[in-house]
Parts: sequence; C-alpha cells; structure tokens
Amino acid sequence: MFPFPHKSPYSLPAEEYGGGRKRIFIGLLAGSCALLCLLLALCWIVPALGFDSIHPWLGDIAGACCAAVVLGLSWLCAALIWHVFTGRPVWGGARLRGLVIRALYPLMELLGCALGLERSRIRHSFIKVNNEMVLASGVRAAPERLLLLLPHCLQRSSCPHRLSPDNIRCVRCGGCPVGELLRLRDACGFRMVVATGGTIARRIAAQMRPQVIVAVACERDLTSGIQDSYPLPVFGILNERPHGPCVDTQVSLARVEAAVRHFTGLEPARSHSGGGRHAE
Repeated sequence: MFPFPHKSPYSLPAEEYGGGRKRIFIGLLAGSCALLCLLLALCWIVPALGFDSIHPWLGDIAGACCAAVVLGLSWLCAALIWHVFTGRPVWGGARLRGLVIRALYPLMELLGCALGLERSRIRHSFIKVNNEMVLASGVRAAPERLLLLLPHCLQRSSCPHRLSPDNIRCVRCGGCPVGELLRLRDACGFRMVVATGGTIARRIAAQMRPQVIVAVACERDLTSGIQDSYPLPVFGILNERPHGPCVDTQVSLARVEAAVRHFTGLEPARSHSGGGRHAE
C-alpha cells in the first residue's frame, strides 16, 4: 500500500498567521487550476467545431495541444500541493513558487472572494505557505546580506524622534519594539530598515540587494511585498495591532530573532530579551 505522505517538517503554527491554514491555500490552488483547465477546454471546443472545415486534422492537433497544456497544469498543481504539504523538494521548486506568487495567487484570491472567504484569511494562508516554501528551499545568508524590513507603525505614535529609512534615530527608551530590534541587529550584524511605504520598501530592497528579507507588516503589505520582491525570498512576520491598523503596532521579538538566526545560521539565543511580544 502506498504510504501516506508525512506532514512537512517546515510547517508553521497557524496561530502565528491569524489562524490561516494550508488547507485554504491548497483548496484555492486546486480550484484555480481546475477552473483554468475548464477554460482551456472551452477555448478548444468552441473553435474546434469549425476546424474541420479548414483541415480534417486541425481539430485533432488543437485538441492535442489543449490536452498537453491541461496535463501540464494538472502536474504543476499536484507538484505544488505535494511540496506544500510534505515540504519535500520537487524539480523546479523555485519556479513553482514563482508560478504561485506571480500567476496563480491573483486568481486564487478572486476565487476565494467569490466563494465568500475573507480576503484576510486568504492572505494569512498565502503568507504561511510562502514562509514554509522559503524554509524548505534551504536558503541561507551572511548576516550582512539579510535585511530586516520594518513598518514605521512599530514606532510609538507619540515619539518625538521620527524614523526614516536612512536614519533610525531611536533613543531605545523601551516604549516600542524598535529599541529591542536595534539591540538584536547590533548583536547579530544584519541590516535593518524602517520603511514608510511599499514603494520605498521595494526601492530599498532593490538598492541593498539582500539575499533574504525578513519583513514585518500587516497581511496586505506582506502579500504585495512577497509578490513584488520575487525571486528574492521574503519571510513574512505578521505584526500585532492592539490599537488598530497602522498605529502603535507590535511584533513578536522571539519570532523575529528566530527567523534571523535561522537564515543566518547563528546559534539560537539562550534567552529572549522581553520574552516575546514587546510589552508596553
């Protein structure tokens, strides 16, 4: 009997991604591929009815081409689901990730919304699966080639010391997570930037040319950032919004440190300063 595949060793807790689960991603992926196959079949059937009047073999040739594309798409879908579920490498794994990010995800999001799924749930699932695929790729970087990209809303809104991408003027008072993240940067040696918008974040990534990006943001900005940064691997960490979006947000320092140490190959710290999420 064929053994049932084991769950991916790179699987991440759904609680860290707003309850987003891989089953949402896998279901939407399978549905999107099935929809594409149906559209391809329709694109063949309609003109094929008139192909015989041009040449008796033309309909068969068009049908064979359509069948080949459908089989190829079905194989890609099956390979992606296998890779996502088991974490095992497949041929062309990097290109499969690109196919999902650039081509299939927009269709998956449209399909999910048409089925009544909340856009945030779809994005949480996408970020979780993306992170697991990045972990499964085995990518590593020297500390100076890793970029920690932060949103400006991590800074306390009442702080008089404004942050900019070129100058993080933080006095490390402990009023927000930025000071602890700067201490982590000093200890590990990675690069850290606070971006004030998606356009600036993309420009910074293009200028610095890191090997890996660890990004902290909301699900909307993380999803668009992962898509815009491909083929650069982006590991996304969702921020926490106890005061609403874009105001005095928080982030789990333990998750950031674990991600940084994983991708740089640094030894895990014996203890985490602050315990976890920054305390106000």
